[in-house]
Amino acid sequence: MERVSLGILATGLCVTLVSGCGGDKSAKASPPPPAAVVTPSASVSASPPARPSPTGPRPFAAKISKVTRATVKHSWRPGCPVGLGGLRLITMTYWGMDKKTHEGAMVVNADSAGKIVKVFRTLYGQRYPIRRMELVDKYGGSDFKSIEADNTSAFNCRNATGASSWSQHAYGHAVDLNTCENPYVHPNGHIEHPRCVKYGNRKRHDPGLVHAGDKVVKAFRSIGWGWGGTWGGPWDYQHFSATGH
Repeated sequence: MERVSLGILATGLCVTLVSGCGGDKSAKASPPPPAAVVTPSASVSASPPARPSPTGPRPFAAKISKVTRATVKHSWRPGCPVGLGGLRLITMTYWGMDKKTHEGAMVVNADSAGKIVKVFRTLYGQRYPIRRMELVDKYGGSDFKSIEADNTSAFNCRNATGASSWSQHAYGHAVDLNTCENPYVHPNGHIEHPRCVKYGNRKRHDPGLVHAGDKVVKAFRSIGWGWGGTWGGPWDYQHFSATGH
């Protein structure tokens, strides 16, 4: 009942007010009032456009910290020529093959940590590309698997290739860099890793290759380290060490 009464009342209002509810179309509509002109307040000023922030790779950074047994659970064991206290973990930025900044890790001898940071700071500034930089422990301490992954690493308590004496890696005094692009080549020219065989041709100029006298060799030479690419058979193009061996 309430709805019916309201409907009748609304109909009555529509009849009375001709201009509303679709009333008499012949009636002239009142002209709209003139639009108000808005004058901006003098106290409001337009904000200057925001300047885009500078883009580009972040600066090189490195952190040197002590090594725990867990850090080198596969690459160190009692009887190694250097104790845990003589090793340092370096966490640092490097320039990747994808032309992006990455963070890697490397264990070296404590007496070489600062020098190695200097080298990789230089290489990062020169945008020398590195495939990956992980502890050999990620590969169970296997040098072969680390090379297969094209991994750049340093400390590994093992013998020198084809020898019964300690490698310089066992002292934390050697770095292997881009291990596939810079393979270990036996005197007869054999390379252990099939997908790296093509890099036995040192006339190639693929990213990451090291050549005699280039910026990588010079960077390591600046800290007194030698390059295995000059051995004359075998050739260890990935290898840099404090003794040159």
